[in-house]
Amino acid sequence: MADLTTTYLGLSLHNPIIVGSSGLTNNIESIKKIAKNKAGAIVLKSIFEEQITMEANKAVENDASLSTYPEAADYISNYTKQENVGQYLKLIEDAKKAVHIPVIASVNCVSSTEWTSFAKKIEAAGADALELNAFVLPSDEKNDSEKNEKFYFDLTEKVRKEISIPIALKMSYYSAGLAQLIQKLSWSGNINGLVLFNRFFSPDIDIDKMQVVANNIFSTPEEISTSLRWIALMSPKIKTDLSASTGIHSGEGIIKQILAGAKTVQLATAVYQNGPEIIPDMLKELEKWMDDNKYAKLDDFRGKMNQENTANPAAYERIQFMKYFAGIE
Repeated sequence: MADLTTTYLGLSLHNPIIVGSSGLTNNIESIKKIAKNKAGAIVLKSIFEEQITMEANKAVENDASLSTYPEAADYISNYTKQENVGQYLKLIEDAKKAVHIPVIASVNCVSSTEWTSFAKKIEAAGADALELNAFVLPSDEKNDSEKNEKFYFDLTEKVRKEISIPIALKMSYYSAGLAQLIQKLSWSGNINGLVLFNRFFSPDIDIDKMQVVANNIFSTPEEISTSLRWIALMSPKIKTDLSASTGIHSGEGIIKQILAGAKTVQLATAVYQNGPEIIPDMLKELEKWMDDNKYAKLDDFRGKMNQENTANPAAYERIQFMKYFAGIE
């Protein structure tokens, strides 16, 4: 039988499937079900940097009397932060007691400021690693690409100074020089892994209600192509672990990402839509394919189809459709 064990961020996983940060991983009962269905690891639902700040400010704003007592306002603000963080730390502690697979904490962050001190408490609560879900949308015309990308380095450097557990950076594909950015991040010494990529809120417009609404909440199998391209391009060029995210809905998707060079894959939509019971089905598909192709372990075929090893390396850099049919432009 095929050996599905792997390592990620220095952690031992009995298979490469990680259930990613989502509503699926925000309570102990759901986490237990995921572990029972043989996930290799879980990433807890993110605690949001702005959520902590917003709730702290809201608690102060809602009590007008505090405006004349600044010391009390400071106390309430700090208490609200501690309560929010306290609930998250308890989730980490309870998850570690409930399951015997790696538990990765997650912070959804937009700055490298005050919140970074919380990382120490996350480590103390028992998290096996910390995933930084960092959002950079280069929409501010006053910021150039250098300033946008500096955020990643400032963030990971500050967090690395706070903790010794492994750090993964879940990053955006928005960059004018993405290959160089990924390479420099891997060389920085601040991170142990990169998750390619985080999935942004997709806006749409409701023309009847005249409101901006969410679109494409769940991923589709077709969305695998972006991470697949960049895993294949970067896996032969960096030593940092790569985890593939978005568009993985079957064992076939897992196989593709490992062939491209991924150490692990992260699922969310597939589990939302089919329940955690889909995980054993995916593993069986992966095992069968490995047995059929005489691969005893994942490393036997990991990276076999990355840009360096494939017979057609230019395919990963193609950005225009080929003309499949003569005369059709």
